Amino acid sequence: MRQASRVQRASAVTVRAVKVSVGDLKKADLEGKRVFVRADLNVPMDKAGNVTDDTRIRAAIPTLKYLLDNGAKVLLTSHLGRPKGENKEEDKKKYSLKPVVARLSELLGKPVTLVDDCIGPQVESAVGALHNGDVALLENVRFYKQEEKNDADFAKALAANADLYVNDAFGTAHRAHASTEGVTKFLKPSVAGFLLQKELDYLDGAIKAPKKPFVAIVGGSKTVSIDAIPDGWMGLDIGPDSVKLFQDALAGAKTVVWNGPMGVFEMPKFAAGTVAIANTMAGLTGEGCITIIGGGDSVAAAEQAGVADKISHISTGGGASLELLEGKVLPGVAALDEKSA
Repeated sequence: MRQASRVQRASAVTVRAVKVSVGDLKKADLEGKRVFVRADLNVPMDKAGNVTDDTRIRAAIPTLKYLLDNGAKVLLTSHLGRPKGENKEEDKKKYSLKPVVARLSELLGKPVTLVDDCIGPQVESAVGALHNGDVALLENVRFYKQEEKNDADFAKALAANADLYVNDAFGTAHRAHASTEGVTKFLKPSVAGFLLQKELDYLDGAIKAPKKPFVAIVGGSKTVSIDAIPDGWMGLDIGPDSVKLFQDALAGAKTVVWNGPMGVFEMPKFAAGTVAIANTMAGLTGEGCITIIGGGDSVAAAEQAGVADKISHISTGGGASLELLEGKVLPGVAALDEKSA
């Protein structure tokens, strides 16, 4: 049972120091260097293991191409799903990054090698075989429990085969994990990728001085009046009255942030409320409103409604975008090097 609530927030984003971006690094800084890149390739898949939405893969391409074009040797890493990290072989059956390789290779225009681990001898051997402009995709970093615990020894092992670090995983920048925060203690420089920098510039800029009225739509866990739900039933979408209420509240807005769908939109019978709000957002964009979708299921909802190209900015990170909008410091961002004054 879900409901979205309308919240007007005061501008409360903390001023952040400007971070070094991968674009600040030139060919002389990158050629021949082993670059550890943390991307967010946590893409949805069907039961057959086929990628059903390649948005996050496409979002990683600009940074990867820049590094490869400048002669770097790229060690690409990511998580996928929620493996338990107790039995790698069992986790691999469901959460391997192997299904990502074909689409990644297609978009980069060159073959991508999948390494069967993210630390240890296999990685060392794969890196040794790389030529300038090559990329190797390391296996799911969450096959190890130490990743989410930000274990220092694990972070050191991740960094062991690299010279510098690029974080382009905005979707996990709000987590202090070994591959997002821990590795920065062992690799210098540690810089932001183009996607991460774009997210920070857009969200931070839009929220520091928003065009008002500024409205946030935040998905929640309570839909209609509790008294209106019969025993044994669940509310899985907002109804027409709630849609009208939301549309009235959004009328005239100049900045709107949406994080979280209206219901279980994946099921067609319960998609009406989410699609209606997505269409409303698209209409507001055409009226000059800055519309921002904060990642996660909301992105898929906009794609399903066919209006993704009519939204001002679609973020690749749900939790990260929401925490940034609330003025919180993102550990994966805070750990990156700052530009000198």
